Amino acid sequence: MRGVSRSSAALTVVNALPTGVGCAIGIARFVTVTAELEPGNPETVQCTPEDAGTPLVRASVLAALARVDPTRRLHAVLDLRSEIPVAKGLKSSSAVSTATILAVTRAAGRELTSLAVAQLAANVGRSVGVSATGALDDALAGLRPGFVVTDNRRDTLLAEGAPDPSWAAVVYLPPGQHPPAPSLRTQFETAAVEGLEAVHAALAGRYPEAMRCNTLLVERLMGYRYAELRERIEKAGAVGVGVSGLGPALAALVPRDRQEAVLSCLPSDSGERFTADLTREVGP
Repeated sequence: MRGVSRSSAALTVVNALPTGVGCAIGIARFVTVTAELEPGNPETVQCTPEDAGTPLVRASVLAALARVDPTRRLHAVLDLRSEIPVAKGLKSSSAVSTATILAVTRAAGRELTSLAVAQLAANVGRSVGVSATGALDDALAGLRPGFVVTDNRRDTLLAEGAPDPSWAAVVYLPPGQHPPAPSLRTQFETAAVEGLEAVHAALAGRYPEAMRCNTLLVERLMGYRYAELRERIEKAGAVGVGVSGLGPALAALVPRDRQEAVLSCLPSDSGERFTADLTREVGP
C-alpha cells in the first residue's frame, strides 16, 4: 500500500496568536512525502532521510492511522523531501504534518478532505508543542490555493479568497530562526485588541491591508526592525509586505512584473532571497 502527497509552504497574512484567528496563503515551495504501509508496529516509523523521523512526523503518522483504521497494526515507511527552510516563518511544520497525514491516509486507501487533513495536523501540532494555536490556517493554506481565514480555537474555516491573478511572492530570509510559538503565546495575547484590525481586514478580503496591520504588531512584539526595508519594498512595487509567522521571514505580495525590482532592493549580503508563485494547485 503506497500513497504520495505534497503540501506547500505558506505566508502569513494574519498571525493567529493574538486573537486565535489566522490568515495565510500558500507559495510554491513544497514538502513531498511517499508513504508505504505494511504489517507491523505503528510506533516504529521508518523515515528517509533518517533525521526526518521527528516527533512531529511520528505523531502525524499515528494520527493518520488512527483516523483511517484504528484496529489495524500497520508500520509506515516514509520518504520525506522538503524545500522549506525550518523555523523561518514559512510553515515548514504544518507542511510536513499535512503531507505526512495525506500520504499515509492515501496509502491506506482513504482520501480525506483538505480541511480534515488540516484539522488533524492542527491537533498534532498542539500535541507535540510545535504550535500554540494548531495553525489551521497554515496547514490549510499548504493544501489548497488562495487565501484562507480560520478560527484556530475552533478549527473552523471562516473565509476563503482568490488572489489577484497577477500576484506572486518575494521572500527575504535573514539569518536566524524564530523561537517556539508556545513560548510567545501569552505575550501575543496581550495584543488581542490590536490584532482584531488585521482580522477584520482579512475577513473583508483586504489582504494587503491585513498584512500591514499584522506586521506592525509582530515587529513590535518580536523586536524586528523592518520598517525601512518594508518602505523600500513597497516603493519597488509590492502590494503588501509583512513578517511571515514569527519571522524572521519577510514576505511580499508582488505583481509578477515587479518581482525583480522588489528582489533587487532586498539585502544581498546576508540571508536568502527568492521569488515564488502563489500556489494555484497543490497536488498530487
